[in-house]
Amino acid sequence: MTVHEAHEEHHYVQRMGWLRAAVLGANDGILSTASLMIGVAAAAASMSDILLAGIAALTAGALSMAAGEYVSVSSQSDIEHADLETERRALREDPEGEHEELSQIYMARGVPDQLARQVATALTQSGALEAHARDELGISDLSKARPLQAAWSSAVSFAVGATLPIIAAVLAPAQHVGIAIAGVSLLGLILLGVLSARAGGAHPLKAVVRIVFWGTTAMALTALVGRLFGVAV
Repeated sequence: MTVHEAHEEHHYVQRMGWLRAAVLGANDGILSTASLMIGVAAAAASMSDILLAGIAALTAGALSMAAGEYVSVSSQSDIEHADLETERRALREDPEGEHEELSQIYMARGVPDQLARQVATALTQSGALEAHARDELGISDLSKARPLQAAWSSAVSFAVGATLPIIAAVLAPAQHVGIAIAGVSLLGLILLGVLSARAGGAHPLKAVVRIVFWGTTAMALTALVGRLFGVAV
C-alpha cells in the first residue's frame, strides 16, 4: 500500500451535482404524482381517471424537470463562461495585476507574503486561468455546471419516483386506492431519505423526518382539495 493510498480520504462533495438533481427528481416524482392521484381519488373519480392522472403527472413532470434543470444549470454555465472570459481578458491585459490579486488571495488565507507570491507564480506558470478560476471565482471540476447531466438525472429520477404510486394504484383494491398510494409513497419517501442521506454522508433520521413531514402534508392537503371539489361537483 502506498502512502497516497493509506491517506486517501472519501469525500461526498463530488456527488453534489448529480445527487441533488436525482434526489430532487425522485422526491418530486413520488410526491407530486401521489398527491395528484390521491386528490383525484378523493374526488370519487374512477380508477381509469386516477391512473390517467398518474400517467399524465409522470409524463409532464419528467419533461418539466428536465427542461427546468437544463435551463437553470445552463444559466449557471453561461455565467461561468462569462466570468472565465472576463478573467482570460484580464490575464492578457494586466498579468502583473492578476498575479498580485492571486497572491493577495493566498495571503488572506494565512499564507506568508513571500510564500504566497511564490505559490501564485508557480500556479500561474502551470495554468493561470485554472488558478484564478479555482481560487478567485470558485469554479472547479466538482462545481462546474453540467446542464445535460442535470436534466437527464432529473427526468429519469422523476419518472422512476412517479412510477411508484402508479404501481400502487394498479395493484390496490379500488376501495382502498387512496390509502395504498399514500402508504406506498410514504415508504418510498422514507427509503429515498435514507439513501440520499447515506449517499451524502448525512444522518438518515433528519432526512427521513423532513421528507415524511412535508410528504404527508402535501398529500393530505391535496386529498382535502379533491374531497371539497368532489363534493361541490
